[in-house]
Amino acid sequence: MTKTWFITGTSKGFGREWTEAALERGDRVAATARNVASLDDLVERFGSAILPIALDVTDRDAGFAAVQQAADHFGSLDVVINNAGYGHFGMIEELTEDEVRAQLETNVFGALWITQAALPILRAQGSGHIIQISSIGGISAFPGIGAYHASKWALEGFSQALAQEVAPFGISVTLVEPGGFSTDWAGPSASHSAELDAYAEQHETSRNRPSAQNRGNPVGTRSAMLKIVDAENPPLRIFFGKTPLSVATADYESRLKTWNEWQPVSIEAFGE
Repeated sequence: MTKTWFITGTSKGFGREWTEAALERGDRVAATARNVASLDDLVERFGSAILPIALDVTDRDAGFAAVQQAADHFGSLDVVINNAGYGHFGMIEELTEDEVRAQLETNVFGALWITQAALPILRAQGSGHIIQISSIGGISAFPGIGAYHASKWALEGFSQALAQEVAPFGISVTLVEPGGFSTDWAGPSASHSAELDAYAEQHETSRNRPSAQNRGNPVGTRSAMLKIVDAENPPLRIFFGKTPLSVATADYESRLKTWNEWQPVSIEAFGE
């Protein structure tokens, strides 16, 4: 059965891969990008099956208009993927106000505006699937990308609440949490704070950590995404890649150990 997708950030990386995967199997895609000229080759190949829409996701009004344009054009929306985003690199002390606000505007508010715009349409249909592109950085944290973590942890929180709110309307929510992949997330798409000499050693360690060197092939995420989209009962959370599960397991085991060790103090705080 043909599905209609709305995907943000389709000019490259994951967004481009999923756009092509959907189109190649006969689905329809409203594909947003800051520069829609990057989608010209797909328009040439797939014609009316793709609707390119110029969009900066930080513009709330433009986001609402883009979602409505897609629904009006295709008649329905089945899958909404909030993929647009980027990584900001900088130790917490190095971050400027503008850098942090820009990170949150795109990664949190951009996804929130598109989600809000889509919900009335999906509720009226009684169906739909919202897919939020989070990260292993949405449940764990590493030095040097604190602003990015803040954005993805926020996305995880509101999306878990959202899943419970919209389940009665037949709407599913999935958080996709990739590990490292060979996209330009850490390259041209990234932004960087000015580095302080005090953190030189930590910056070098961060750049050389194993996850930064061992990256998956984004082409492989095509089939994985199609399985999620086609699932009768899609997961609330799913990792993409080999390494995230081991990272999450170690992190959560450490949390549980600490919480249990300090439980007597936690009970003391209750006042008994």
